[in-house]
Parts: sequence; structure tokens; C-alpha cells
Amino acid sequence: MTGSEPLTIDEEFDMQQSWRNDEDKCTFIVLAKTSSEQPNGLHSIEAMIGDVNFYLNSHDNPHEAELEVMIAEQAHSGRGVATEVLKLMMHYAVNDIGVTDFVVRIKETNNASIHIFEAKFGFIETERSKVFKEVTLRRQVTEDFKTELNVWSEQNSKRVIFEPF
Repeated sequence: MTGSEPLTIDEEFDMQQSWRNDEDKCTFIVLAKTSSEQPNGLHSIEAMIGDVNFYLNSHDNPHEAELEVMIAEQAHSGRGVATEVLKLMMHYAVNDIGVTDFVVRIKETNNASIHIFEAKFGFIETERSKVFKEVTLRRQVTEDFKTELNVWSEQNSKRVIFEPF
């Protein structure tokens, strides 16, 4: 959805494993919430539909997080899943890690992702890269934005399971 490229399941597991102990990266696997009748339960491989990540890689601002989200399973695309997990990830980053600024880099042809960040979260375009064909959007964490994230999290805490990998 953002600037990441699709990976095979083996590549995804390898990447997740390498990030597990990296203090500058945080990743969560997005699982489909299905009926309790699913044979292998919520944590089965069949439930995996994507991931959401942030990186603390700004040398100028150690409290800036670069966000990425990918909903790989088309059956779950366009249904608000990315918006939901982004709210949770930003809530976690702000309240538990101390993030004060967010940045995203999105392929310039990915209008759906650009719309989510601009319309739903108030991100503002700050640059375009002709070389990488990406749009960079940024959002500072204000008290109002933090309150919005906290209210949303309280209202939806029982509906979504958010566990680190």
C-alpha cells in the first residue's frame, strides 16, 4: 500500500524475524478476524493478510516514525483494514514509544493510500520524488490528533487484537 513491494510468505517471515530484535523498527502482522470456527485459530497462516510497520530512522528527529502498511490479500483490500491498523499503530507509536512526527512515502500512482493519509489522518504532502516516483506526506502529532487516536483506541479496543510479532 505504501512504498513496500509485495513479498513471498518466506520473504515476509525472514524479514519479520530480522526485525524482531531491531530497536529502530516495529512491525505487526495483520490478521483477518474470522469466526472462531477457523480450524487453526486466529494465529494460523491463513489469517495473515498483511503487515504494518514503523521505522525510527531519522537522524534529524529521533521521534519521527516512517509508517508503512500493506494489505496483501485482495479480499480485505478497500474495506477499511489499513485505516484501522494505522490508527492502532499510530496510537502505539505515540503513547508507548513517544513518536511526535509521522512520515509516509507512497508510490505516486497509489491514490487510495494517499487519500487515506491525507483525508483520514491529515497528512500533508511535503515532496515528490521523480526518481522513485513517490509522494512524501508528513503529520505532526498534536494534542488534538493524540486525543483522536486515544478515543478511537478506547472505542475499538475489544474489536481489534494488536500484538507485536
